[in-house]
Amino acid sequence: MDKFLQKLELFIQGLILFSLLTFSLETLPNLSEKERHWLHISEIVTIGIFTIEYLTRLILSKRKLSYIFSFFGIIDLIAFLPFYIGLGIDLRSLRAVRFVRLLRLFKMARYSKALQRFNRAFIISKEEIILFFFSACIMLYLAGVGIYYCEHEAQPKVFASVFDGLWWAVATLTTVGYGDCYPVTAGGKIFTFFILLIGLGIISVPTGMVASALSKARAMEEDGEENK
Repeated sequence: MDKFLQKLELFIQGLILFSLLTFSLETLPNLSEKERHWLHISEIVTIGIFTIEYLTRLILSKRKLSYIFSFFGIIDLIAFLPFYIGLGIDLRSLRAVRFVRLLRLFKMARYSKALQRFNRAFIISKEEIILFFFSACIMLYLAGVGIYYCEHEAQPKVFASVFDGLWWAVATLTTVGYGDCYPVTAGGKIFTFFILLIGLGIISVPTGMVASALSKARAMEEDGEENK
């Protein structure tokens, strides 16, 4: 029975990927009427299977209201309900939310230990991660304000407000550097240099936190196995 359920889960997950593929293919401009017809047929079949899956889960559920208003229950409903509503609005892309259900793959035995370890690592480093997140937000705001005052007079259109500075700060602190806005003054360039250094730290610090927490979680797991 367990093997059958695993195969069923894999089938549904494959169907989700197939439905997203057909949705993407429908956007191609040079499709023939025959090709659009078959894509429409596949959409109907897919929606039918999603509907049957939802109704089956609802019937077999002991707490039906809990399932209907649960996270996965709502996602199951969203997967096919827009198709039946038929308001003339292309809402099928909402089915992409069903990708969340791919996380059920992690329930398989070979992934369960890794997932539990990651969850334990997050619990271990939760306070540090939250503290670092707020510190990063403060640094982001200060960087946005700083570049605004450095560059506003030289580039009034590019850095028209602090919000434009915040966009630059996000791109710079994450070391993405889109290049749509950049400093031209000496003060702005010097300021950017220090922000780039801080940005490297913002990326490396949480990585180190998670790696350390994962090591602790693995040690705790090994200690638990030894005690058993």
